[in-house]
Amino acid sequence: APPRAEKMAAATGRGARAAPAGYTALAVKFAERQRSPHCLLVKEHQVREGIDTAHPPRRTLFVLNVPPYCGPDSLSRLFSRCGHVQSVDICDKRGSGEKKDKLTSKFFDHKTLKGFQVAYVVFRKPAAVQAVKAMSQEGPLLISTESHPVKTGISKWIASYEASIVDPKELKAEVDAYMQDYDKKMAEEEAKAAKEEGVPDEEGWVKVTRKGRKPGLPRTEAANLRVLEKEKQKRARKELLNFYAWQHREAKREHIAQLRKKFEEDKQRIALMRAQRKFRPY
Repeated sequence: APPRAEKMAAATGRGARAAPAGYTALAVKFAERQRSPHCLLVKEHQVREGIDTAHPPRRTLFVLNVPPYCGPDSLSRLFSRCGHVQSVDICDKRGSGEKKDKLTSKFFDHKTLKGFQVAYVVFRKPAAVQAVKAMSQEGPLLISTESHPVKTGISKWIASYEASIVDPKELKAEVDAYMQDYDKKMAEEEAKAAKEEGVPDEEGWVKVTRKGRKPGLPRTEAANLRVLEKEKQKRARKELLNFYAWQHREAKREHIAQLRKKFEEDKQRIALMRAQRKFRPY
């Protein structure tokens, strides 16, 4: 989608009647009593094969400028007249990649989307995507109807508060199930490590592990390379400095001569200081 169109739609909160290039404007209203319609910008989701497997091409409709009160159920009901809706994915911004795994937890890691969003509507057949574009000629579509009302205001707050109340039994059951899966996974990893212990790999190396209360942290390959490089440089400097035995003797003899010279200079300086020392009462 053109970045300019996305920024304009997100800033105004409304879709213009003249849709940007490549988009089709669909007029929607929250309810029958609403006077001014809201515009959804829709287009076929175009992506190369294999890049976005969660939103397959030719069967996915990209929807821009989705209002906060329009959830997955509302979008599924709006576009179901064009064909069977397989899934609806609402995001805070457009993304082109693998869809993340859906959260199976009822109590943890829930993210509340705020403001206008974008949506990916996946149909079962590609013909439904083309049928959505023909809906622009119809009147405004209703998001909240008598048969499918959308909660707002105090009723929405009450429903959100009731949903936030945690059932201790359900929470305990979910935590216990998670810990059982975690313990099972750790046991499988330990069994695999014990099975591979002492067995050489493809290059003939044997992995050695340290067991105990405080096992040592395994060195990464990069850390091992740095240590080997430092030892190599240190050994090279030492070899170049004392390559021959006579060089080592000459260096030691020169160091002793420097110490003797400095000792004689210190003796002369001390004698001079003693000679200049006088008693001066005033």
